[in-house]
Amino acid sequence: MKNNLYILIALLLCFNCEDVIEVELNEAQPRLVIEASINWFKNTAGNEQSIKLTLSAPFFDEEIPAANNANIQIEDSNNNIYSFVEDGDTGIYRNTTFVPLIDETYTLTITYNGDIYTGIETLKSVSSIDFIEQNNDGGFSGEDIELKAFYTDPANIENYYFFEFISNIPVIPTLEVYEDRFTDGNQIFGFYSEEDLETGDEVIIRNYGISERFYEYMFILLQQGSDDGGGPFETQPATVRGNCINTTNPDNFPFGYFRLSEVDEVIYTVE
Repeated sequence: MKNNLYILIALLLCFNCEDVIEVELNEAQPRLVIEASINWFKNTAGNEQSIKLTLSAPFFDEEIPAANNANIQIEDSNNNIYSFVEDGDTGIYRNTTFVPLIDETYTLTITYNGDIYTGIETLKSVSSIDFIEQNNDGGFSGEDIELKAFYTDPANIENYYFFEFISNIPVIPTLEVYEDRFTDGNQIFGFYSEEDLETGDEVIIRNYGISERFYEYMFILLQQGSDDGGGPFETQPATVRGNCINTTNPDNFPFGYFRLSEVDEVIYTVE
C-alpha cells in the first residue's frame, strides 16, 4: 500500500508541473559582427573575396540580421584600394580584383551606421598538407575513424596554423589551432575524429596560415565553446575582442575578426 501511495504522489507531481517558465534575459543594443576572412587558396589567383556583416541578436532569435548599406574597403601598404560591394541585401560584400601578397599588411575600413571601424592584419603563408593518415580504431570505443593531416613546419620561423575539417555529418565544422613552439621544423599533423564517419564519406581539410594574434583569439574562443566551457547560460570569463575597433565610438566595439591567410585544401575520401 505504501508503494502505491508513493507512485500516486509521483504521478500527481508530474502532471501538475506543466507551467511555462519564462526566462527573462538581459538585452543589449545590437553590435556589428565582422566576418572578414580573406582566403588565398594555393594555386588560385585569390582575386575573388567576400566579407560578411551581420548584427548581434538575442540568443533565442532564429534569424541573424544582415548589416546592409555599409561602405567597405581594404588598402595595402602601396595604397592600392579594393572596394567591396554588397550583393543585394544579403550583408555579403564582394570584390573580384583583390591582389593577395604573402607578408603584405592590409588595412580594413568599414563605414556603417555613422561609425568607422578599422582593422590591420598581415597575410600569412601556410605549409602544404603532405598526406592524410587514417586510423579506423580510434576513440574510446576503438571504432571511431580518425584522420591526421600531416604538414611540415618551416624551421626557425614562428608559425601558427588554423585547421578546418568539414564533413556532411556535424552541422558545425571542426576547428583547431596549432603553434610550432615545440614542433619547429618537424612534420606534424592536424587531427580530426568523428564517430559517424563511414567509408566513402568526403572530408574537406583546410590548413590556414594565421598570425599570432588570431591564434590567441581563436584559442580563447574554442576554449569557451568547448564542452568544458559551460552551457549557453554560463557566464563567460570575458568578451573576446577581435582586431577591429570602432574609431568613432570605441565603446560601441564590434565582434569578429579581420584575417588574411594562404590556405591549402585537400578533399579526402574515407577508405
